[in-house]
Amino acid sequence: MSNNSYFGGIAAGLKTLAIGMKTTMKEYFTPKSTEQYPENRKTTLHVSPRFRGRLVFVRDENEAYKCVGCTLCEKSCPNDTIKIVTEMVEDPETGKKKRKLVDYQYDLGDCMFCELCVNACNFGAIKFVNDFENAVFDRNKLVMHLDKEVYKGGSLPDLIEGGAPLEIGKFNTKTK
Repeated sequence: MSNNSYFGGIAAGLKTLAIGMKTTMKEYFTPKSTEQYPENRKTTLHVSPRFRGRLVFVRDENEAYKCVGCTLCEKSCPNDTIKIVTEMVEDPETGKKKRKLVDYQYDLGDCMFCELCVNACNFGAIKFVNDFENAVFDRNKLVMHLDKEVYKGGSLPDLIEGGAPLEIGKFNTKTK
């Protein structure tokens, strides 16, 4: 009986080894979608347009923003990354008081990119863009004043549209 269990154990071990090797070989020959970042950052890098990289103000052709300072985004933010300062100003034409945005402060370092602020905004004044290169050495540089900053697009060519087209199964190593 001891011979059967000894050789049976060897057979079971070889069987599990064969199953593992089969899985490994199958995975080895499956096409991958590997990005060779940063070598391909200006040539073939693809970033999904739906990726949430940072918050920006939506601006029109005159670079005016839609934010009215209603603070709905600030109230919906679970991390308190948005701080809005407003003041009441009197409209000289109508004589009515109106809220005016003084400062829209956004802390990218504390943001968890949940997009609750964008969903809460009734005016479509803010949106997330897929600009992901936000590394800095000083955390204070991650605090942005969106009403004063005019966002002109990502740090890479055509990044907002997604960059280069997605090609699965190719190793994107071209650098020129």
